[in-house]
Amino acid sequence: MAKTPHILICDDDPVIHESLSLYLKAERFAYSSAYDGEQALQMAERDQPDLIILDLMMPKVTGTEVCREIRKSSNVPIIMLTAKGEEIDRVLGLELGADDYIVKPFSPREVLARIKAVLRRLGEKSPEGRSVLRFEGLEINIDNYEVKVKGESNPSTPKDVGILHLLASHPGQVMNREQILSQVWGYDYFGDTRTVDTHIMRIRQKITHDGAGWGLITVYGVGYKFEVFH
Repeated sequence: MAKTPHILICDDDPVIHESLSLYLKAERFAYSSAYDGEQALQMAERDQPDLIILDLMMPKVTGTEVCREIRKSSNVPIIMLTAKGEEIDRVLGLELGADDYIVKPFSPREVLARIKAVLRRLGEKSPEGRSVLRFEGLEINIDNYEVKVKGESNPSTPKDVGILHLLASHPGQVMNREQILSQVWGYDYFGDTRTVDTHIMRIRQKITHDGAGWGLITVYGVGYKFEVFH
């Protein structure tokens, strides 16, 4: 029997917990609730959830700090909630390692669709049939969402690994933002396509090193490609 997905809801608003829990129950998902940042960190470590819904503005410890701490030891998918619509909040959350964001007010049905899409993508094998890609000093394993640079594991979010694996599966092929969102997010993305830019920037910072025989290249006005240098 397949494992029941466990969702950790982190928000200080009881109404959010009540509305989301109704939808999760209907889908037979397990869930737990944290109402401040300290509790969120404790429960994330104790319960080992399959996905975390995390409010940006949390008492005691902010959502951004919670995200930063979790990313030090875990690649669990994180969907960040924010009551603010400003781009800086969304970009900050993504730079810290959140996989997605939803701006309040939102429909619980939309959140459920995002959760299902993330979990579905995590459960799928590589569509290219090659789970592990290897280049000089770089290994990308989509099965366990691990990236190794010069043999050392490089903590990366599932979305970052998905983007890198997608581009590296097609060396030299340029993909635009919409293609990347469609392939990696696996559903109609509701946010700004510039989300891809934030992920690409973070991937570059993590994996680029002197003497690398490959690189993530920006094709201005079009998109991105993974290039192997000869």
